[in-house]
Amino acid sequence: MKKTGIDAISFYVPPLYVDIKKLAHKRNIPYEKLNKGLGLKKMSFPDCNEDTASFAANALLNLILSNKINPKEIGRIYLGTESALDGSKPTSSYVIEILEKILQKKYGPRCFKNCDIVDLTFACVGAVDALQNCSDWVKNGVNRKAIVIASDLAKYEIDSTGEYTQGAGAIALLVSENPNIISITDAWGIATKSVGDFFKPRRVYNKKDILKETANLIGRNISDQEAISILNKNKSNFWSPSNNYFELYKEEPIFQGQYSNECYEERIFEAIDHFKQQKQINIFKDWQHFIFHLPYAYHGRRMMIKKWVSWLSENGGLTKLCNEIKDNGSINKPEFFSKAGKSKLYFNFLREKIVAGEAASSEIGNMYTASIFMSLLSMLTKALNDKKELKNHKIGFISYGSGSKAKIFEGTV
Repeated sequence: MKKTGIDAISFYVPPLYVDIKKLAHKRNIPYEKLNKGLGLKKMSFPDCNEDTASFAANALLNLILSNKINPKEIGRIYLGTESALDGSKPTSSYVIEILEKILQKKYGPRCFKNCDIVDLTFACVGAVDALQNCSDWVKNGVNRKAIVIASDLAKYEIDSTGEYTQGAGAIALLVSENPNIISITDAWGIATKSVGDFFKPRRVYNKKDILKETANLIGRNISDQEAISILNKNKSNFWSPSNNYFELYKEEPIFQGQYSNECYEERIFEAIDHFKQQKQINIFKDWQHFIFHLPYAYHGRRMMIKKWVSWLSENGGLTKLCNEIKDNGSINKPEFFSKAGKSKLYFNFLREKIVAGEAASSEIGNMYTASIFMSLLSMLTKALNDKKELKNHKIGFISYGSGSKAKIFEGTV
């Protein structure tokens, strides 16, 4: 059977960053809460001339140059993002425009002329959708090559509980036959449910009310009638009476942190069950590594504790856990999971299968669509530095997008 998957990886992270220790001090938050509790150290921050398109263009250019890729051989470039620059024109089109100018001298004009491009948006899982789509496309052709890009800016309101989990950057993946890095199996566990845990609505404001507030700022109080009269007489495009409302789009989301955690947990558990319906597998034993979408570095380990306990029970290890934490009576109650999460057994599991994928998130922050692939790169880099052989290791990928959808898939190194 033909193998397809990730043949090469490149990335771009803005060189600017915010030190979490300094941010914690400024916000009067105990640094230990953010560092020891969430695993945060730094968060990447874009310069004033950077955006989602420039992140993606840098990652794609690095991929092409580092791997000597002929852009004319790429049939698809699918970009996952929830930080699109436009409501209609895809961010991927800006990326291609930038790259064609840079590569024109070597490859001639419009080197991506026959390349299919598109943006896929489903919160943080959009690039995983792109990977599944491109992997299937490569598998159903001959010598096809595709590129998946994940590019995002995670931006939250100042002083919000999301402020310290911001981040930015992009990942670019070459998807091909007989890949050098990861081959991906055909089984995909999926779980979907419409929820309102995190979203970026178009905010609507009445022009009359805005005008009254503006007047109040300069010390004038005007009535509704006066405001309407002023608006009707003005000739500016901004205050035009042809529309009574301003429509405003903001990158900062409306979110419910705890509810989003619950949705993340529910969807990934459902998707894991769906994955196991397609492939007979003992996840606890068969997966040597777990790679997560990480809104913050320690998020995956927090979300998996209940599933880990159930796996432990299925594999005959629950008695050992109960003996260690000295608790036999409150199994499946919150206090039991709290104790289990602090056990040596769980820390050993984390150290062996999860911790290596957390390091990059600690240094970069939340990359939205790119975070799961940066977690993969983090794990691979740790293995390289430690001279650890990974060939034929099984990796379980656990992705989530608010709104909500989870996808579970498996890769072999």
